[in-house]
Amino acid sequence: MTLKPYFSSSAKVWDDISWVYGIKEAGYSGWEIVGDGNYQLTNPDCFLKIQEVIAATRLGVTVHAPYGDLNLATLNDPIWRESIRQVCTCIEHASVLTDRVTIHPGYLSPVGKLLPRKAWDLQKEALIQIGKCAVEHSVLACLENMIGIREFLCRDPEELIGMTEGIEGIGMTFDFGHAHTMGKVEDFLRYAGKADHVHIHDNRGMSDEHLALGDGSINWPVVGKTIAAQYNGVIVIEGRSIEEAGKSLAVFRRYFV
Repeated sequence: MTLKPYFSSSAKVWDDISWVYGIKEAGYSGWEIVGDGNYQLTNPDCFLKIQEVIAATRLGVTVHAPYGDLNLATLNDPIWRESIRQVCTCIEHASVLTDRVTIHPGYLSPVGKLLPRKAWDLQKEALIQIGKCAVEHSVLACLENMIGIREFLCRDPEELIGMTEGIEGIGMTFDFGHAHTMGKVEDFLRYAGKADHVHIHDNRGMSDEHLALGDGSINWPVVGKTIAAQYNGVIVIEGRSIEEAGKSLAVFRRYFV
């Protein structure tokens, strides 16, 4: 299997883009753009700067769609429609750069908790609409498993598979840092061959800390060996700084073989 290490940092969405050159210098082959802050693909000035950096570094690219204040499972219809619109608009712009876009599932609002089946159905319908947009632009929109907060949908592999199964244009991003906050790393590893995209970062199992690989309690020798045996493609290492990116890459090269 061939695994390609990319780096991403949601902590830097408001930073000047010059930090991205450090991704190449650290030894990574690509960058996952978090489409928020100074990296909104819908902003022409931001998009131009992104294209200039990609041309200069020759980094491969994947994209993480915006998710702040959006909810694909909300019962508030105008917000639901706007959430779909923003994800689809991101996909449209991202298609110039990549064929992989990660998207977040929705969550149960106080109203949604009263009608969880309705919230599930709205999330499913949102994915159908997003999938049509993704197909139109030759992109696979990959729904990501979420952290250990009760309100989030798609925190375990069976729910993620059930939510996405059979929807054209929709795939799955397995995030093993998120899985660790649920105590479900081994559960996700059992389905590693079904992943269309992979995110990794470390934590101590209690919260989504986005630590460098090896600074938390995830068993990377087991995770790395299992993923390398079943998955072929991009693995996005998420972190907070270029310094941590270098530390994580050393762990990746040791175990993801």
